[in-house]
Amino acid sequence: MLYAIYCKDKPNHLQTRLDNRPAHVEYLKKFAGQHVCTGPLLSDDGQGMVGSLLVMEFADRKAAEDFAANDPYAKAGLFQSVTITPFRKVFPQA
Repeated sequence: MLYAIYCKDKPNHLQTRLDNRPAHVEYLKKFAGQHVCTGPLLSDDGQGMVGSLLVMEFADRKAAEDFAANDPYAKAGLFQSVTITPFRKVFPQA
């Protein structure tokens, strides 16, 4: 099943994001076949990163929760909130 994982950074935690980005990217690579759409959420001016959005395939909600909890960003305390929601992809059609 697909899950959308929506993460908002804590205010003034850009340095935490930057410091942990290499470990975060390496972690994501371990799940390469499961990504539908993954990337940072941006500030209104499009210049700053303020969170993350990941749409990924997981066997179940627990697997999605485990993935989110073990993300180096989460372990570093970057996120103010994390929401995990089942998702159905409609477009583009395969």
